[in-house]
Amino acid sequence: MRRKRAKTYRKLMSLYCMSFGFREPYQVLVDSEICKIAIESRIDLSRQLSTVLQGATKPMITQCCIHELYLQGKSQQPAVDLAKAFERRKCNHREAIPGYDCLESVVGDTNKHRYVVATQSQPLRAKLRLIPGVPIIHINRSVMILEPPSKETIRVKQLKEQQALCPAAAELAKLPQQPSDPPRKKKGPKGPNPLSVKKKVARPSSTRSIPSSPSGLSVGEKRKREENNDHMTATRKRKRRRKHGGDPTPPVVTTAQL
Repeated sequence: MRRKRAKTYRKLMSLYCMSFGFREPYQVLVDSEICKIAIESRIDLSRQLSTVLQGATKPMITQCCIHELYLQGKSQQPAVDLAKAFERRKCNHREAIPGYDCLESVVGDTNKHRYVVATQSQPLRAKLRLIPGVPIIHINRSVMILEPPSKETIRVKQLKEQQALCPAAAELAKLPQQPSDPPRKKKGPKGPNPLSVKKKVARPSSTRSIPSSPSGLSVGEKRKREENNDHMTATRKRKRRRKHGGDPTPPVVTTAQL
């Protein structure tokens, strides 16, 4: 497969995965005609399906489609063997019906089981285009092709995207209500930036501080101590004078006495 085509198919399958919930391995419903063409063109059907869908696949077939191959005789025995190798999908039909009617009933109106349909029936492909989310595969000249999404598929995809962006009122009511934020306080005018403001310079006080003495005593205590010391020295001098007999000064000798 060419790189450009593989990129296109990868985008198509990502559309089905994102919008309609398709997952690997993809369930592929095949009909009797595509089994016959795969044998005639020598196509490895399982491998080609994985290449086209860009992922793991699980081919499936109904009992009604296998019954169609039985009715065509022994010439279609290789196609019968190929169909038996696939997983059997129960269609709940007691009597066999045409293959395209059987596949249409299995897919249903909404394709809730997310089937990829590989069929060569033109009427069936036209009916499946009216159902949203149904990838369709067919073989054209030994080349397996994945059809682009139908108009109904694109319409439902756009509707889902719109609902995801704008949910309905009923869906909003189901969502848990978050507590409302408390009212914010109004902020006043902001002050200046502290980094841009000059620092205040400490001014000298009017009253001069009294310097402390080197001995660690205040001036008042020093004065008291000095007064006490003077008083002590005065009392000592008085005591000495009393011991010497009054006036401590020596008598003055005149020349007349000599």
